[in-house]
Amino acid sequence: MTETPKIAQKAPYPVEVEAGKTYFWCQCGLSEKQPFCDGSHKSGPFTPVKYVATESRRVFFCGCKQSANKPLCDGTHKSL
Repeated sequence: MTETPKIAQKAPYPVEVEAGKTYFWCQCGLSEKQPFCDGSHKSGPFTPVKYVATESRRVFFCGCKQSANKPLCDGTHKSL
């Protein structure tokens, strides 16, 4: 991909996920429902990333959209 996603925020989004539930993480950074997709990507090259929770727990979804561990935060926002 040659385009760069919009940085939604320079911090992760802590979310309590439920085991077995599917989440669609916003990869473009344009969604009004961060960190999740609301369809705003439809005019660009990005698509949402599917995440299926294997257990009920708190996870940290990437807010800067630059993580190498998408959709989860890997700390990349600290260097932006």
